[in-house]
Amino acid sequence: MGHSKEKTGEKVDIYRDTWVRFLGYANEVGESFRALVPVSLVWGSYAVSTMYVTADAVDKGRKAAVAHGDNPGRTTRVAVAVVDTFVWQALASVIIPGFTINRLCAGSLYLLGRTTKWPLPVRKWTTTAIGLSAIPFIITPIDRSVDFLLDSSVRKLYNEGEKHK
Repeated sequence: MGHSKEKTGEKVDIYRDTWVRFLGYANEVGESFRALVPVSLVWGSYAVSTMYVTADAVDKGRKAAVAHGDNPGRTTRVAVAVVDTFVWQALASVIIPGFTINRLCAGSLYLLGRTTKWPLPVRKWTTTAIGLSAIPFIITPIDRSVDFLLDSSVRKLYNEGEKHK
């Protein structure tokens, strides 16, 4: 992740280019394990993801503040950076993938119960494996969909052509 940017001289974004990015996926892991663990652990995984989203939004606000110095409109630019990042991350890292994995796992557990005679623990572990294995496949389509959604809606309101990096 970060090594290729370090070698080319690009600045590494800790929230996008390092292992820290995986904290945004904590709730998908939690949802995958929902059938096996207490629900408090699932909600804890959402807390981790939400902290990641908030930290990234604050970071992008700080970067926007530095980039715009004392120029007029600085406060607006900072607010836009924070809100855009927070909304994008909340949708792409927490809400949509959490819902997707939750429904995939619930559906899998239901279907396994209706179509197999496997014992409940085997069905629950199978459901967890299905949820975990789906995570890499849902990330890019969800990211692209959220880009399209924001580009087609709120980003038009604040005239932002660029995404906050």
